Amino acid sequence: MDRPISPLEEPDFLFVTAEEEGMRIDTLLGCRFPDHSRTYFQYLIESGFVLLNGEPVKKRILPEEGDEIEVCFQATAEASLEPESIPLDILYEDEHILAVNKPAGMVVHPAPGHWSGTFVNALLGHCREIAPSSDPLRPGIVHRLDKDTSGVLIAAKTLIAHQKLIEMFSSRRIEKLYLAICYGRPQNGTINIPIGRHPVHRKEMAALPDGREAITEVQTAAFNEKTSLVLLRPKTGRTHQLRVHLKHIGCPIVGDPVYGKKTDSPKRQLLHAYRLAFEHPITRAPIKLTAPLPQDMKEWMRQLCGPSLCAPVLN
Repeated sequence: MDRPISPLEEPDFLFVTAEEEGMRIDTLLGCRFPDHSRTYFQYLIESGFVLLNGEPVKKRILPEEGDEIEVCFQATAEASLEPESIPLDILYEDEHILAVNKPAGMVVHPAPGHWSGTFVNALLGHCREIAPSSDPLRPGIVHRLDKDTSGVLIAAKTLIAHQKLIEMFSSRRIEKLYLAICYGRPQNGTINIPIGRHPVHRKEMAALPDGREAITEVQTAAFNEKTSLVLLRPKTGRTHQLRVHLKHIGCPIVGDPVYGKKTDSPKRQLLHAYRLAFEHPITRAPIKLTAPLPQDMKEWMRQLCGPSLCAPVLN
């Protein structure tokens, strides 16, 4: 789901395997993340961006099996941004902001393993001058969608719009409506369950008593004895919030490779950022942006709703 940006990308966590025990930590990281050089990881280690069991390390340290390594990737000269001619499905554009219907499979900004083909590369190819960010790899970015979540994505073209949009997301002044196909039939109501990083699977999030506040309003629009079309209105923007909340109530999203059923046939989680409503950050004019449904969502919704695609509910 979408979430406000932070100065640094969320860290990567990994556990040392038996085969990796005894390797120098910079060598180990170079093998795990081949898109980066060992020199790059030496820079991260020396700068304090690599932790071993929660503590800073030196590059000559030899981790043991089961040790936890935390890596905070940083932008360097080796990760430069290149404009790319990638078609964008533009929903709205003026001198200050741009909104697109992001397809499933597109990564929002460059990161390890995805240095090209991202929305930021496409954004720079579309308009060469874009609002800078505290992170040089995320010019214009004010929120994110998971790679395999489709739908409305907004970017800022000017510095003032960038600042105001981030404030609006943080203060919950942007109304968000998502559509999802999930298993079971969720009860209408509000899920108010804190979310934090999974204590074991560190790349995943989980419902945790000591996590950060996470609130989602849920409405079931259609049900066919096995799956439901649900309307989701997140009031907070935690990482993977909608996916974790639906898993927590026993109704995981169909196709979710992390929080769903392992035998799913869809290629991605059937989650779509359907609509955003807000005041224009500069003119204050009311704006309501709706992203047309991708083909995979349409096919599932026809099974649930018939030819109408639940139009009365979605309008």
